Amino acid sequence: MVDSDDEYAPDASDDDVDAHRVSKRGNSNGKGVGKDIITDGFNEVRRTWEDVEEGEDGTITKTIDSLLQQGKRKRTLKDTTPLQRGIIRHLIVIIDLSAAMTEKDLRPTRYLLTIRYCEEFVIEFFEQNPISQLGILGMQDGLAVRVSDMSGNPSDHISNLQALRKEEPKGQPSLQNALDMARAALFHAPSHGTREILLLFGSLLSSDPGDIHTTIASLVASHINTTVIGLSAQVAICLTLVKRTNPHSNPQKHYNVALDEVNYRELIMRLATPPEAHTQQATAVEDSNASSLLMMGFPSRVTDPKPSLCACHSQLEDRVLVPC
Repeated sequence: MVDSDDEYAPDASDDDVDAHRVSKRGNSNGKGVGKDIITDGFNEVRRTWEDVEEGEDGTITKTIDSLLQQGKRKRTLKDTTPLQRGIIRHLIVIIDLSAAMTEKDLRPTRYLLTIRYCEEFVIEFFEQNPISQLGILGMQDGLAVRVSDMSGNPSDHISNLQALRKEEPKGQPSLQNALDMARAALFHAPSHGTREILLLFGSLLSSDPGDIHTTIASLVASHINTTVIGLSAQVAICLTLVKRTNPHSNPQKHYNVALDEVNYRELIMRLATPPEAHTQQATAVEDSNASSLLMMGFPSRVTDPKPSLCACHSQLEDRVLVPC
């Protein structure tokens, strides 16, 4: 047997290391002039910090604004197929406020990142759906808590979300209690608008007081569509929820697990776009929920030819009638 001490393998020289490194120069006609992409055979390193340009005021606000506009254009151009969409929406956002949201796999934490993305979602939602209604609920200590009432004022929603930053997530979530409260909030929504629930679920369990399948059946009977965004892993009851409440759609469109911070934001912002109006089947239940024409109009200005006495100033003034 040959002694291994007699064999000596010298260290790799600098020439051998450089032989496995490839340097790609950016296109001279584009923005990538002078920017290298270095690959060591398997991993590719992109110098993204060189894409950030400092503005005249010394900040990078201009670069951040351009990235946000690119994201909006990307969501707008993603689906250009002409479809009938619901413009009057009634949406309930359910946020997981349990102890599972203290995890730091999403920076700074799941809890703080979710609140920040929800604030941005509220602004984007009312930009695309100005005549819609939005409400926010939370799941904490096995109970459903009301964060913000159903309304069309984004300032109230944002201020209530900012108040959550002072609190700490705790306890276990109760999916059944949150869905029951959301269904009660959407019960009086008119039939000409949509009824939707967005669930941001970070836990892997649900502490429910009863049979959650009964609650899911109630959501189906109330024609409420549900979308779930998971932060940990896919949960079987959430998959059942989206399948039963979205019978005409692919479940993958309504249930996704966030991969990272960027993907998490994209999944939330995707819900700001009005949903598709699916063709109703010829059944008695669906016919009862079919959209009907909503009469809308604007008042006309009519001037009274005879002056009248003003009750406020006790003077004769020309009266303007605005009929309903």
